[in-house]
Amino acid sequence: MKYLMILSLFMGISLGNFAQTAPKKIKRNREYTTQSGLKFKLFAIHKKEPKADSNDFVSVNYVGKLADGTVFDESYSRKIPISFKLGQSRVIKGWEEGLKYLHQGDSALLIIPPELGYGARNMGNIPANSTLYFTVKMEQIKKASKPFDVKGLDTVKLADGLEYIRVAKGKGKKMEEGDKAFVQYTGYFTDGRKFDSSHDNGRSAFDFIIGRHRVIQGWEKGVIGMKKGEKRRLLIPYKLAYGENGRSPIPPKADLIFDIELEKFEKINYPHYKLDGKDTITLPSGLKYIVIDSTNGIRPLPYDTVTIQYVARLQKDNKIFDSSYDRGDSLQFVIAAQRVIKGLDYGIMHMRKGETVRFIIPYQLGYGEKGREPIIPAKATLIFDVYLQNISKGKPKL
Repeated sequence: MKYLMILSLFMGISLGNFAQTAPKKIKRNREYTTQSGLKFKLFAIHKKEPKADSNDFVSVNYVGKLADGTVFDESYSRKIPISFKLGQSRVIKGWEEGLKYLHQGDSALLIIPPELGYGARNMGNIPANSTLYFTVKMEQIKKASKPFDVKGLDTVKLADGLEYIRVAKGKGKKMEEGDKAFVQYTGYFTDGRKFDSSHDNGRSAFDFIIGRHRVIQGWEKGVIGMKKGEKRRLLIPYKLAYGENGRSPIPPKADLIFDIELEKFEKINYPHYKLDGKDTITLPSGLKYIVIDSTNGIRPLPYDTVTIQYVARLQKDNKIFDSSYDRGDSLQFVIAAQRVIKGLDYGIMHMRKGETVRFIIPYQLGYGEKGREPIIPAKATLIFDVYLQNISKGKPKL
């Protein structure tokens, strides 16, 4: 029986029609009975860990048995716990009530009477009016987001109308431009309405590299200097958010509030190359290149598929604007298929498999006279350090 049976059958059913009375102090290996008729016994209690509550996103491993010991469902063979938000009528009533007695890491037995389970219905392997025995382990609790309490805290004013309030101090070094940040966040309109949150549906921390223009400017500027574990409320004017036009669900000219917690940040390890004594070759197109590490490997031809690692910089200030190392991945594309800028397309055909080459790409072979603001300025000369990892020969199938 799939765990979806546990999830889906009670969607939309109110949970307010039965009483819940939690014991004042729960002890291990002692059975308790609530006013609703639910019985439970905790085998392990982790009081220092978060405790489950409505709107928390929880992940639970379980084994479900009938009174005679027959297993009708379990999560362990699937090697993944069941995950859902409590208090949304996503699971049977016995689970909704019983799991709220558990901390993260706790394990327990839930003895669920029919009226808190599947009632008088015959559910396949579960006969009508069955009492259900669930051994459960609370693997993870992701607490529901709540607005930060900023009462009495100082507001720091930055440029362009950006402000922030430090809600909790962090530890260690300060985050800088070029660092990869991992944050939990919740976004609010100025009237307090929430429009987005990494806490919803158990989403993992959102990551981005500061200075890559992958997030709004208010974030780029507002998180600089944060430390691991620090919490900030960012007060972002619309010009540093989604601007004059907005973007669904953000209306035009909307000032925004973001509550941000920095879980961690890390430095990206980019390769460093020695160019001393290396010749610079200039092609008729204006493309220049320097062979950093040479090999006797094969050269790619048009319609070959190549796999590369790369770091891309602006020549003007040597600032990185893109890199495969940012994503911990490689870039794969077909040569002469116009999948990348011309300078890279042309340059790759002068490489051999296994080589590392620096390309100096004039704007005519890059992003042209207009560039691609805010990342690539107008008439920008680009530097690409490229490692040709692999070549797959042959014209692609159409």
